[in-house]
Amino acid sequence: MDFNSFLTSLGTSFAIFVVLMLLFTWLSRKQGNAVVYYPNRILKGMDPWEGRSGERNPVAWIQEAINSSEKDVVTMSGVDTAVYFVFLGTAVGILVLASLVLLPLLLPVAASDPGVNGSGTTSSGTFNELDKLAMGHVQERSQRLWAFVFATYWVSIVTYYLLWNAYKHVSDLRAAALMAPVVRPEQFAVVVRDIPTPPQGQTRKEQVDKFFREIYPDTFYRSLVVTNNKQVNKIWQEMEGYKKKLAHAEAVYGESKTEGNPEGTRPTCRTGFLGLVGDKVDTIDHCHEKINELIPRLEAQQKVTLREKQQSSAIVFFTSRLTAASAAQNLHSRMVDTWSVMDAPEPRQIIWSNLPNNFYQRQIRQYVVYFIVFLTIVFYMIPIGFVSAFTTLSNLVKLLPFIKPIVKQNVLRTVLEAYLPQLALIIFLALLPKFLFFLSITEGILSESHAIRAASGKYFYFSVLNVFIGVTVGGTLFSTFKIVEKDPNIIVPLLASSLPGNATFFLTYVALKFFVGYGLELSRVVPLIIYHLKRKYLCKTEAELKEAWAPGDLGYGTRIPADMLILTIVLCYSVIAPVMIPFGVIYFGLGWLVLRNQALKVLVPSYESYGKFWPHIYTRIMAALILFQLTMFGYFGVKNFYYTAILLPLPICSLIFAYICKQKFYQFFHHTALEVASHEIPNMEHVYRSFLPPSLASEKPDDDQFDDALSQASRTGSAV
Repeated sequence: MDFNSFLTSLGTSFAIFVVLMLLFTWLSRKQGNAVVYYPNRILKGMDPWEGRSGERNPVAWIQEAINSSEKDVVTMSGVDTAVYFVFLGTAVGILVLASLVLLPLLLPVAASDPGVNGSGTTSSGTFNELDKLAMGHVQERSQRLWAFVFATYWVSIVTYYLLWNAYKHVSDLRAAALMAPVVRPEQFAVVVRDIPTPPQGQTRKEQVDKFFREIYPDTFYRSLVVTNNKQVNKIWQEMEGYKKKLAHAEAVYGESKTEGNPEGTRPTCRTGFLGLVGDKVDTIDHCHEKINELIPRLEAQQKVTLREKQQSSAIVFFTSRLTAASAAQNLHSRMVDTWSVMDAPEPRQIIWSNLPNNFYQRQIRQYVVYFIVFLTIVFYMIPIGFVSAFTTLSNLVKLLPFIKPIVKQNVLRTVLEAYLPQLALIIFLALLPKFLFFLSITEGILSESHAIRAASGKYFYFSVLNVFIGVTVGGTLFSTFKIVEKDPNIIVPLLASSLPGNATFFLTYVALKFFVGYGLELSRVVPLIIYHLKRKYLCKTEAELKEAWAPGDLGYGTRIPADMLILTIVLCYSVIAPVMIPFGVIYFGLGWLVLRNQALKVLVPSYESYGKFWPHIYTRIMAALILFQLTMFGYFGVKNFYYTAILLPLPICSLIFAYICKQKFYQFFHHTALEVASHEIPNMEHVYRSFLPPSLASEKPDDDQFDDALSQASRTGSAV
């Protein structure tokens, strides 16, 4: 990519962001758009335009974001969202502190060097302006390389310092949330798995109650044995579908009543496949008939499920948070594969189908999933490598000769060079997250938040190995495959020597992500269009309207790996090409502003884990730092610097630092510390019923019958 293409990409991305920001300012003032731009406030019963009456300043949202406190974020969007902003602030802090030394120190050192000719270029193409400001411009064995050694140490020390402070801060946030007097049902419950076969003459529920009542006689409340809900869920979902269809049909019928047609027109539908074939019937009558048919079927299936489909897991409730926290950390059996007890997640997070998986099933599934992820990373590297090798115009012309007339047009050529590789890469990455989330659930993970963390971790390592390393060495690897085959140890020097040649690619990639990506995030043009189309043509009831404008959450599973990829790229280029650092600062700084606005006004969290995402984030930052240190070690070797070994202590220090942080902080994120468990006793019946699956809690028999069904469970044990 030449300098003109880079400037075109950067200028166009910035122009798009400005347009989208002005569009946001205009659209967010429209009364009919309030549910798209202020849904979080609306759901909390607040005035969407509170404190902004008559405001016409297009950047007023920036002032609001800056003036907001961490407490405001916790109140509006929860602890997990506040922890994410700790990550963004830490990333900005690392890059800003690094830039204060690296930019004034390294740029003059590199620019004033006589330079190298024909090698060490910082960009593929004719980007000579950037070459002179990078480490590639410094001659081999030059004493000037000592400045880059110091810079490598400085980046590492800054990262250690800020990560330590961030870990302490997040730990305080988590402690404050757990100590709050608000009653959260999951804090009075534990999940029990690997329950052994009950003794002869004893039901599963009796077995569980007896076991925990003997250990915790004063605080045990009751248990809820997990059942196989596949059939009852199917009936319940079918009935809920007919209820929604009935409400929609009644709304359509109500709208059809006019002065000219006071009787209205009753809607009709077909009873066959997808409502396209079969007999035409009155929709309202048909839905009533179906609901009346399904109610007794549901009640009968509920009784069968509760009595005959109990499984080898349960949720146990205590009247004390202290006891629940203690029980989740204690060993309840001599054998690892029986009576496994752990913290209960929020009721809305539980993946019920994974609860009955026994210890050995979970272990086998985990290893199988890891193997599949490994194969995915390896084989996905092939198309990523081809993307990096063939999305350059010169290679595309060879592959597709018929595009030569297009490439000869200077304007089109410049635009294609500026955006084609980055867009191809973004499209490839968009295909992966759902597959990785599916693998994480298949692994047997208990809760949605844990599955998202696991998928996020897989996605991060995939991104680093396939995007960063794959794009960096993709083209080089094809030309040096035989050398790598003979000497695999050459991979680190190969990565280091390949990094400079892709600096402009990643500069453009980062710019595209923060200007266009955050511009679309702020303007919410796509959700706005979808909402108005649904409102006009599909939505007839309040429930349908609310579903149409439901904003969703922050999307940690894809957002954090994407952020971590950018941080990895910027860290690895921070010393080799320091001009990358300002782009990283803008990315994370702009992200902090835009997402702060979204957290306070738009996004609604779908779960709360009280900061359990932080150790995951911290581990990936450390992985990025170690990759940076190894890359610098390799690049100093490429520069034939005599004292390259002076960098060897850095990765060792990073591993020691990571170990110390894990020993000091991690356990509090894995378990609830007893010192933060309060002693109030809530309405335990409410706590208990919050964990009932909707298919069993809805349209169910009365309370006595429900308990009776549990106590009269099949005495043959679990029927999975």
